[in-house]
Amino acid sequence: MSHSELRQLGRSSLRVPRLTFGGNVFGWTIDEKTSFSLLDALLEKGLNFIDTADVYSRWAPGNEGGESETIIGNWLKHSGKRDKIVLATKVGMDLGNGKTGLAAKYVRQAVEASLKRLQTDYIDLYQAHRDDEDTPLQESLSAFDALIKEGKVRAIGASNYSAERLTEALKLSADLGLARYETLQPEYNLYDRAGYESGLEQVALDHGLGVINYYSLASGFLSGKYRRKEDAAKSARGHGVVDKYLNERGLKIVDALVQVAEAHRASPTQVALAWQIARPGIAAPIVSATSLAQVDELAKASVLKLKDDEQRLLSEVSHY
Repeated sequence: MSHSELRQLGRSSLRVPRLTFGGNVFGWTIDEKTSFSLLDALLEKGLNFIDTADVYSRWAPGNEGGESETIIGNWLKHSGKRDKIVLATKVGMDLGNGKTGLAAKYVRQAVEASLKRLQTDYIDLYQAHRDDEDTPLQESLSAFDALIKEGKVRAIGASNYSAERLTEALKLSADLGLARYETLQPEYNLYDRAGYESGLEQVALDHGLGVINYYSLASGFLSGKYRRKEDAAKSARGHGVVDKYLNERGLKIVDALVQVAEAHRASPTQVALAWQIARPGIAAPIVSATSLAQVDELAKASVLKLKDDEQRLLSEVSHY
């Protein structure tokens, strides 16, 4: 991917491709060996922006959190390619034993643990995984600011904040001369639009934040593989996907994705991502893969350009 196609994250010095790779799959749905081959392939395709979190993947049986960071760290050590990737991780979700939130003391403890697992001495983008209303914003921002001054973190971001709290945090940073959140990580896709567009989008645009949205394929629904109730059997999370998305509006969206995909000889997945990449404020939607074929598909999605009328059609059928 040429340098001109990279996107700046907020006002930071970080420049990234048009898709973010979601590292939640490492140590959960794929083992270390497969993870290594995927990371090699992603780098080869220019998809070098990797997003993880300290809590990935605590939810999987037998895991305690930190598995994804550990695998990425082992790959970095093995490949020697730390300078070739933009590495994002997060802090704040519950890791058990009181390890949660954004209190200054805990942020300090958590970043050291992440750096150790990742086998690196700096994190490119360190994100608050969720708002912590029990800790003053100033305390968290001051802790992040200190990490930037020490060179342990290059930029900071926010995930799962309300528009009000994000605005408050940005104002505090400006008033106190502290590092500010340069990125926002909200849930956003063709189906789930309202939560982001009803307030957060304007904050991101007003402040020039880079948006790296998650669930960009609505848990796989926008790939088009769930068209009937029986399709729930296609994956472990299939029943939840079908219950939430398989309705008149969901099917209309998938039909339009299929229609546009056919015109481009592309897949519904690629079109769903291309629609987001073209939205104002969106820097790089987060998407995962568990096979090399899926990595190829993502690489093509990152360069797919939709026509204005196709972009409009998808916006209209997904209207809420």
